[in-house]
Amino acid sequence: MSIRRSCATVLLASACALVLPLRAATLADIEKLYQAGDTAQALRDADAAIAAQPRAAPIRFLKGVMLADLQRRAEAKAVFIALTEDYPELPDPYNNLAVLLAADGQLQQALLALQAALRNDPAHRAARENLGDVYLALAIQAWNAAQSGDDKTDAGLHHKLQLARQIQTQAG
Repeated sequence: MSIRRSCATVLLASACALVLPLRAATLADIEKLYQAGDTAQALRDADAAIAAQPRAAPIRFLKGVMLADLQRRAEAKAVFIALTEDYPELPDPYNNLAVLLAADGQLQQALLALQAALRNDPAHRAARENLGDVYLALAIQAWNAAQSGDDKTDAGLHHKLQLARQIQTQAG
């Protein structure tokens, strides 16, 4: 009878091992895969970890970063928007959302997101830098709209636009 129990116990343990999921990857595991260039596996592990811990903000944030790096902007935006809704006190999701919005030409929305990031952390360096980039892009838009078509009267605007575009090129 003890042999049958042992066999039954081994069979039960084996069946449980097949049915129960493996432990969810940690943030460090996912970061290591991502940094090694295995983004597909890192995303799969991030999804599994998020399924196990739906409120895990750091893993959700990393997933958004990975999606943005893969140029899957709509998905990345959705991740960052959800993070701003679940954790409105965190500046980084607003900052990263703003970068994506600005890249898509949605400068006013990017400006609002950066202002939210800076309300949460006035010293957030990346948000301050990105705010400058958005203001520069808005200035270029305004100066383009202000041009009259007369080269004489637009000389000052042309100079400002040239300098602003030079800054954009060097910063980008």
